Amino acid sequence: MQRSLVARIIDCIFLSIGIAVVGLIVMFFSALLGGLTFYTLLTAAITIGSITLVIVYMFTSIKRRLLSRVIIGFIVLGALSVAGREGFQAYEASITMMSDQDVDLREYKPFAEHTKAKRLEPSSKLVLRDDLPRLDGATALYPLYSAFVQAVYPEKNYDLYESEVMANTTPQAYENLINGTVDIIFAAGPSEEQREMAKNKGVELTLTPIGKEAFVFFVNAANPVTGLTTKQIQDIYTGSVTDWSEVGGKPGAIQAFQRPENSGSQTMLLKVMGNKQPMAAPREDIASGMGGIISQTADYKNYKNAIGYSFLYFATEMVQNGNIRLLEVDGVKPDKQTIRDGTYPLTAEFYAVTAGSSNPHVGRFIEWIRSAQGQTLVEQTGYTPMIDSH
Repeated sequence: MQRSLVARIIDCIFLSIGIAVVGLIVMFFSALLGGLTFYTLLTAAITIGSITLVIVYMFTSIKRRLLSRVIIGFIVLGALSVAGREGFQAYEASITMMSDQDVDLREYKPFAEHTKAKRLEPSSKLVLRDDLPRLDGATALYPLYSAFVQAVYPEKNYDLYESEVMANTTPQAYENLINGTVDIIFAAGPSEEQREMAKNKGVELTLTPIGKEAFVFFVNAANPVTGLTTKQIQDIYTGSVTDWSEVGGKPGAIQAFQRPENSGSQTMLLKVMGNKQPMAAPREDIASGMGGIISQTADYKNYKNAIGYSFLYFATEMVQNGNIRLLEVDGVKPDKQTIRDGTYPLTAEFYAVTAGSSNPHVGRFIEWIRSAQGQTLVEQTGYTPMIDSH
C-alpha cells in the first residue's frame, strides 16, 4: 500500500512536470506571437487546471464519469473563452480606424510612376542639382513637400526613411531637425516639449508659414450631432461632459480619442484647450518584438459614440473615410472657403521649420515655396495657400 502511494506520488510529479513544460513552451510561443495578454494567461490557467485534475485523479476516489464531465466542462470553457476573444477581435477589426498607418506614403513619392504628388506646370523657376536640403515632416504634409521636391530637386528615388526627403512623422521630424539630421521640416508649430528640447540643445527654431489648414473634429456618420462649440469640445476633453445627450445627441457615453504626445494634432488640441488640462488619453497595448508589449495612445476607432480629431486634408483626402462626419465648430463648417476667409475658428498655419542650417539652398528653397509657384502647389495639393496663387 505504501509503495502504491509512493508510485502515485512519483507519477503525479512527472505528469505535472510534463504538463508544466508543455504549458511553458506554449506560453513562450504565444507571447512571441503577440498574445501575451490573453493566450499566455489562458495557457497558464489550462496548465494549472490540468495539474489540479491530475492530483485529484491520483489521490481521490472521484468517479470517472464525474471526472469526464469536469474535463469536458473545462474544454468547453476554454473554447468559449477563445471564441469570445476572437469574436471581439473580429469586431474590433471591423471598426474603421484612422491613423498614420492607414496611409501608404509610397503613393506620394516624388517622381514615382503614378505618384499622387502634384506636378507643377510650367516648370519651376528654381532648380537644385546639388547640396540638396534634407527634408522631413508630418505625415499629412508629405504629399505637399513631395510635390515641392518633384518640381525643384533632381529626379531619382527618394527613400521615405533614408534619403534627402524623408517622412518620419512630426515628433521624429522635430527631433531630427534639432539634432541637425535634416535642414527643413514641414509641420505644425512645435509643442512646448519640442521648444524646450531645442532650447536645451542651444537651437533656435525659425517657423516660416507656408499654408493654412483646418483643425477638425469628427464623429461616426450615424451620430446625430452635427456641430459643437469650442467650450463643448473643451468640456468633452476635460471629462466634464461625458454623454452625447449633454451636447444635443442621443444618450451614450462619449469615447473621446486623442493623438500621441508631440504630434501636430495633439499640439493643436492643447492650444484649443487653452489653460484646461485634457483628461488621460485612451491607451492600447500592442505587441513588439520578442514578445514585448508597448502601451501607446489608442488610434481613433469609429465607434458609434466616438469623437476624434485631425487636420482637414489628412481626414478627407489621405484617409478618405466615408464613415465619419466632420463637425461644425461654433456653427462654422470646415472647408477651404472658411479657412481662406478666416471664419472657421480652428484654422492654423503650417510651417517650413529650420534650425540654423548651413545648407546654402535652404533660404532660396523656402522663398520659392512662398512664391506664386510654390503656393500653387500648396493649393493644388489640397491645402490653403498663404497668398493667392493665381
